[in-house]
Amino acid sequence: MIGLQIYKVYFSYLNGLVLHNINLSINAGEMVALLGPNGSGKTTLVKLACGVLKPGRGEIRLDGSSLSRLSRRSIASTIAVVPQQFHIAFAFTVTEVAMLGRIPFLKAFAEEGKLDKEIVSDALELVGISELKQRRFDELSGGERQKVILAMALAQQPKLLLLDEPTVHLDIAHQVEILELVRSLNRERGITVIAAMHDLNLAALYFDRLVLLKQGRVSADGVPRQVLTEARIKDVFSASVRVNLDPATGAPHIAIIPRGSITKQ
Repeated sequence: MIGLQIYKVYFSYLNGLVLHNINLSINAGEMVALLGPNGSGKTTLVKLACGVLKPGRGEIRLDGSSLSRLSRRSIASTIAVVPQQFHIAFAFTVTEVAMLGRIPFLKAFAEEGKLDKEIVSDALELVGISELKQRRFDELSGGERQKVILAMALAQQPKLLLLDEPTVHLDIAHQVEILELVRSLNRERGITVIAAMHDLNLAALYFDRLVLLKQGRVSADGVPRQVLTEARIKDVFSASVRVNLDPATGAPHIAIIPRGSITKQ
């Protein structure tokens, strides 16, 4: 179990300030979605949370220890990241790609051992792609590739899983499959989950806590019903919507109100 604390964090790229005074405390076992328009700082926050980027000001603590003082190997043995895009130049098999998740645990130039192979095999089975283990990664569908990347992350045996737009470019069936899998990891294994999400309805359906960003600041933080209101969505996304509670799930469901007239077909 792990906790992540973000204290008064600011971050800038060369073209300007991206995050302004971010304060968040993610408790062990939580499942949190980061929401906001493009450029609001979601992906930057994910990269800061895993130590890829360092705050210009402020501090990020992992289970009470400053992230800046931890080694890359120490961070990788606790935090796993599922990136928005993953490219590999070689014709690796599914097993070989998933085995990359064991690199933080191997000594320099050492080959994977029996335990590493067992962990990778278990990860592939957990995400439901054991039958693909000898297939080439570059021959897979988008949904299958995303499962391989998730298996690679799980091979690290993380306590905290960070995901950057995990459902982007996937069809509806694969979106649901990936999020069901992530939620089961959270519920059954106690893995803390933080995900940058684009789809508000999917976020409301699968995540217990939503953090809404506007221009690099936290606009709202709470349960889906509190965060996804019509007024707040209009303020943050400049879009008019109707928000209703789904009678089956109780989650808020957002319907877009078109700006112009649309003829019914």
